[in-house]
Amino acid sequence: MEKKKFRMPTAYTILFLLIILVAVATWFIPAGSYDYADGVPVAGSYHLTEPNPQGVGAVLTAAFHGFFDAVDVCVFILMVGGFLGVVMKTGAVDAGVGAVIGKLGGREKWLIPILMLFFGLGGTTFGMWEETMAFYPLLLPVFLAAGYDAVVGISVILLGAGAGIIASTVNPFATGIAAGFAGVSLGEGILLRIVQWVVFESAAIWFVMSYAAKVKKNPSRSVVGVGAGKLHVSMEEKIEFTGKRKLIMVVFAAVFAVMIYGVIPFDELGSPLPAFGWWFPELSALFLVGGVLVGLIDRMRESEIAETFVAGCADMLGVSLIIGISRGITVLMNEGGITDTILHWGEQALSGAGPVAFVLLVYLIYLPLTFLIPSSSGLATLSIPVIAPLGRFAGVGGDLVVTAFQSASGLINIITPTAAVVMGALALGHVPYDRWLKYVWKLILYFLLLTAVFLTVGALLA
Repeated sequence: MEKKKFRMPTAYTILFLLIILVAVATWFIPAGSYDYADGVPVAGSYHLTEPNPQGVGAVLTAAFHGFFDAVDVCVFILMVGGFLGVVMKTGAVDAGVGAVIGKLGGREKWLIPILMLFFGLGGTTFGMWEETMAFYPLLLPVFLAAGYDAVVGISVILLGAGAGIIASTVNPFATGIAAGFAGVSLGEGILLRIVQWVVFESAAIWFVMSYAAKVKKNPSRSVVGVGAGKLHVSMEEKIEFTGKRKLIMVVFAAVFAVMIYGVIPFDELGSPLPAFGWWFPELSALFLVGGVLVGLIDRMRESEIAETFVAGCADMLGVSLIIGISRGITVLMNEGGITDTILHWGEQALSGAGPVAFVLLVYLIYLPLTFLIPSSSGLATLSIPVIAPLGRFAGVGGDLVVTAFQSASGLINIITPTAAVVMGALALGHVPYDRWLKYVWKLILYFLLLTAVFLTVGALLA
């Protein structure tokens, strides 16, 4: 009789189990509270309060209270999904990539840095990850026909976007949500993240190009073997990069440019540029307007725009569910009066720990957590409200805590088998998971060490 293999539960199950565990914990962890000044806990002011253990009813309603508590974030995520759904349906992104391929005949190696920069920009700005799945059938045959193996094609997309997500500058699914719960704006810490992105994307491009050159020169050096990873995908159908699609790509880029500008606190930075002071409501409206504008440019019918936008929102419904459920954990902790108690324990444990030691410890803690909860938005919603206040005790700002979180989350999601994008990409390229690990582990180590350096510098300069 064949033994059943263990399968990792979904993020939903893990979060519901955590809700139950937190509810049980409220029966054993003493309730307490800090005194607050302008929403910030005052160190040394912790005191015990009346216990309020959470029962079955609280467990069942925790996720719904979580939705009410994080409704602005959830709506924003849905609006981004709707916008991306409309843009992808126009074929503008596919046509743009196809146009680049056509102009590089015989110089395919330059596709590696060009496309990795494209996916890297998508990753760092709007968390381009699940959306990359559409590009594997298009680009894998191109790299195979050029004399590379499937690992190169997968790397261009997966590592290009992955490096961008690790160093997310304004990624709404990682940086945006985490910053919201940390009580900081997207603009805080953005300079460090921009430098981090330049370094990480450059390292990823160098890594992939070095491997690609070896395989091109000697196919036997491929980690998947000579002739492996052959795909049967037709490249005959080409999407024309028309003037209309070029205009759509301009609007696409402009929406994210406006978002970046809107969240940067120019007034706090001493810049003469006017500050919009936008946050989730304004950003949600921006993506809604952007989606409608792209649909009108593509001459979609009113009903088609609405249906496509709603379908795009539906693609992000799972992310919103995870946000609501995970936020419910924080709600339970707060209702049970144990959040401040845990903060107090953290304050005691970290007393004497300097900013550098604290931020590096936060980074290391997030590495295993991401294996359990690969959703960056869910993990941010679950943990940042607890971790960020602890950083204040160690003299570490919320922006640096956010950087430590997103760096760890993005790094693990390049290799974790719990990430559907990783396993789907490897399946499309017929690349075994163990071969992928054999290939990418050195780059993961580079990223790990580089992140430690960036966090240390950030803590020292804070």
